[in-house]
Amino acid sequence: MGNRLVYSPVGMLLMLLFAFLLFVVVGFLFLDLARTAFTKIGFSWSQALFVLLASLLGSSINIPVTNLQCNAPLVRERQVRAFGIAYRVPVVDVVSCHTLLAVNLGGAVIPALISMALVHRFPESLNYALVCIAFVAVLTNRVARPVKGLGIVTPALLPPLCAATSAILLVYLGGAPHDLIFIIAYVGGTLGTLIGADVLNLDKIRDLGAPVASIGGAGTFDGVFLSGLIAVMLV
Repeated sequence: MGNRLVYSPVGMLLMLLFAFLLFVVVGFLFLDLARTAFTKIGFSWSQALFVLLASLLGSSINIPVTNLQCNAPLVRERQVRAFGIAYRVPVVDVVSCHTLLAVNLGGAVIPALISMALVHRFPESLNYALVCIAFVAVLTNRVARPVKGLGIVTPALLPPLCAATSAILLVYLGGAPHDLIFIIAYVGGTLGTLIGADVLNLDKIRDLGAPVASIGGAGTFDGVFLSGLIAVMLV
């Protein structure tokens, strides 16, 4: 008997429909969790949705700051397809390069502005927030690693876990008012990650050989945006 190729278009359509529904459900869950986190720090539902959408759209906007002369060859990536699979192949340019230093709107500017606005609105949280920021920044900086051709990377859950733990300790052991726990966690998670992962590693950017180094960016918020929200959900 010869080999028979069985093709079921109905099954393919069901799989595509299932994948689409899964994507929609996960998207709505993320939006709901993010809005819940924003409401815990004092935003209304409409304000939370506006800030979330602005941050998501702003994640694709990098504001140029300056060009840095690289100390290492420029590392680029190209894709090679084989048997239907795309492989990323690093390509190193032997010529000198420049790295564009930029600040991501959605991943750095907006979260930082929200953090400063919260501290201004609740000035009694300033000292506690500074302690939380310092704690998160030190631990995040200790584990941050430079990746050639990409930027500075950190474990995704470490900064929010540090921020949540610090906020809980400050409230239950440090005498911070309990109603400030969400503010401390968000500000500490956001600014602590931004400072520890990005700002304190600016001196390493020249050695990465990356065409673009985005503070708070790297295409996926660089953990800054999500660290504050996850920290709020953890406390």
